[in-house]
Amino acid sequence: MEITPLRVSDIGGPKHAPLDARAIAGVIEHTLLKPNATEDDIKRLCEEARKYGFATVCINPIYIPLAKDLLRGSNVKVCVAVGFPLGATFSEVKVFEAKKYVEEGADEIDMVMNISMFKSGRYDYVLREIREVKEAVGDKMLKVIIETCYLSDEEKVRAAKIVEEAGADFVKTSTGFGPAGAKVEDVKLLRGVLSPRVRIKASGGIRTAKQVIELVKAGADRIGTSSGVNIMKELEKMSL
Repeated sequence: MEITPLRVSDIGGPKHAPLDARAIAGVIEHTLLKPNATEDDIKRLCEEARKYGFATVCINPIYIPLAKDLLRGSNVKVCVAVGFPLGATFSEVKVFEAKKYVEEGADEIDMVMNISMFKSGRYDYVLREIREVKEAVGDKMLKVIIETCYLSDEEKVRAAKIVEEAGADFVKTSTGFGPAGAKVEDVKLLRGVLSPRVRIKASGGIRTAKQVIELVKAGADRIGTSSGVNIMKELEKMSL
């Protein structure tokens, strides 16, 4: 597929450095987490990820072996979630999940923070749990979902700092199963308080190329979406 250049200014944003569709594809995590997803659905997802050069496929853990086989020889990584979608299970369970998924071949882990413990002021518990999961995944990428829709701005900042202190690699905004998903203002807030070491994944309700570019401009390093193919088709139409 031929990738043609796109400028942020072409979609109504301020002038920005040239940004091409291939670069956008490289931040997209092609996501399919429906409980009724079939093997054929996963095969299609992986084919699309290879075609467009997406960063990862984000799938349910049962399909790790299938996805690893289908993506062999490509640069597309396999991402799965731990403690998903509520984050309210025991730390030991999250650690077991993380170890098991890495053993099965997962390249990246998206862990749901224990939102209940965080909202209860048990910050020590949250910090310890993230550290334990990070230790369990070793050199694999760990993203921590803080579920911003349930947090005040002050809580978002505190959660982000806990994630960084625990040694995780990414703060992720949302599961996509809450009442709201990624917002530009949340990404800007998080980017303003995190060190450059810690990256940001925006997810939840992201369906258009305009949303993707606005979120990337705000500071997102990865975009979790089930609309990756439609977004790429939009980018093709918008190309100069």
